[in-house]
Amino acid sequence: MQSLQLRQRDYLLRISRAMTARLDLPSLLRLILNSAVEMVGAEVGLLVLRQADGRLAPQAIYGLPPARAVQVAALLREGRDLAGAGEGGRTSPELPLSLLSAAAGIPLRQVVQMPLRSDDELIGAIYAFRSGGAAFGVNERQVLQSFADQAAIAVRNARLYEQVSAEKRRLDAIIENSASGVLILSPDRRVQVMNRALAAMTGWSAEEARGEPCWKILPLENSSLGSAEGVAGQNLCAAHDAPPLPHEIDPARPEQAQTSYYVEGDLLRPGGSRLTLGVTYTPLYDSEGRLLNIIGNVVDITRFREAEQMKSTFISVISHELKTPVALIKGYAGTLRRPDAAWDRATVADSLAVIEEEADRLNTLIDNLLDASRIQAGVFKLEPGAVDMARLASKVVERFRRQTERHTFELDFSADLPLVLADEARLRQVLDNLTSNAIKYSPQGGPIRIGGWQDGHEVTIFVADQGIGIPEDEQGRLFASFYRVDSGLRRQTKGTGLGLYLCKAIVEAHNGRIWVRSGQGQGATFFFTLPVYADGFN
Repeated sequence: MQSLQLRQRDYLLRISRAMTARLDLPSLLRLILNSAVEMVGAEVGLLVLRQADGRLAPQAIYGLPPARAVQVAALLREGRDLAGAGEGGRTSPELPLSLLSAAAGIPLRQVVQMPLRSDDELIGAIYAFRSGGAAFGVNERQVLQSFADQAAIAVRNARLYEQVSAEKRRLDAIIENSASGVLILSPDRRVQVMNRALAAMTGWSAEEARGEPCWKILPLENSSLGSAEGVAGQNLCAAHDAPPLPHEIDPARPEQAQTSYYVEGDLLRPGGSRLTLGVTYTPLYDSEGRLLNIIGNVVDITRFREAEQMKSTFISVISHELKTPVALIKGYAGTLRRPDAAWDRATVADSLAVIEEEADRLNTLIDNLLDASRIQAGVFKLEPGAVDMARLASKVVERFRRQTERHTFELDFSADLPLVLADEARLRQVLDNLTSNAIKYSPQGGPIRIGGWQDGHEVTIFVADQGIGIPEDEQGRLFASFYRVDSGLRRQTKGTGLGLYLCKAIVEAHNGRIWVRSGQGQGATFFFTLPVYADGFN
């Protein structure tokens, strides 16, 4: 008896060490079954687990080929439900040992079954078989039950580990594939986790960022503190010499675990581009009140900022552009209506000409605003037909010649330039805008050239001036709505910043492209392409 107990202790010690060493579950179950069968001197052993469909599936086998073990397990399920396995006795009368012997391929005379329970749930059993000898005694069943208990613990731990692993994989997938940037910081503000979206924003890979201080990964400039859930903001990544934690995040105050802190700022990316980011920081505490991590949720709000700026610019520009012609119309109309004055015909004609010109200006402004709203709504329509660009440019130039004495106009079209497939009224709008800009931004006068040539299935049109030019760093934003080149001349010239935006929309609606070549003080040349009439819209 003492020898049996010593052997059992040694076996259980080996199993405990294996469980501590995190041996994989199949190997651990084989070790438990082998130890149990050898302890009681059995010849055949099975460790089975109940599946979701109620089937018993062998997880460890002793003394049988795998195919035979499956057949035996099937018979065990048919002959006796595990719900009645708590007594640890022989098989039920409905399942003669002769059937088990036939399935196993060896004579079986004695069998004992010990249940595997986890949190009072029956999850499987250990079976031990003998071909002869005495029946299994109470001590042997107790030994087998101790091994069954070890197996139940191992299965429960494996399932818990799998659940935790599945949750971690799910959480990792959510974090990695989140459209917003996610940043997990240690209490001393060093990066532990950074997802793909934030890597794209910052230009840092997750591997490069790991272990780096937060201020190095998110060096926000022009930061402003907002609020989250009514709490004043705090920039945790403000500077390398800032304290490890802001005073609002106190490791000794876990009641603040649900408090978030918000900050906005500009991020200078590799290559010189800028993003405006909104970052929400949330401290995470453990059950004992220790600060574990700081979670940062990073959102690219560049477009929202641009929309706000565009709205402000829209209100400013439109109010200015509307106010000037309305004031002139009202002033000249009021002057003409004065009852104490008798105006000569020339004065009346000049005043009415100003009123008409300013009314046309208002009408153009309204049309441009309507066109811009149609473009944004996706209902911008064309009425294409065959258009002679040389003839259209000639008409545009003839009208502008009457508006300026400082500029000369030159037409430079290829003699064999084909017709283009386009909406003539819209193309006139493009040429009007480009020519008007050429006049505005070459105040000293000089030649303005308009021309074009064929290039394969396209016709390329250009408008060139010798004015102040466009700085290279502003050319990328030139075709944005309400954008105007930042120069002293801009404040002296009228305009809403919609002209080039509309030009781009019209050209692209024709499946064409528009671009500019310019330099500071070197004039500007605008190019755009249109499809040849015979080819249609490709």
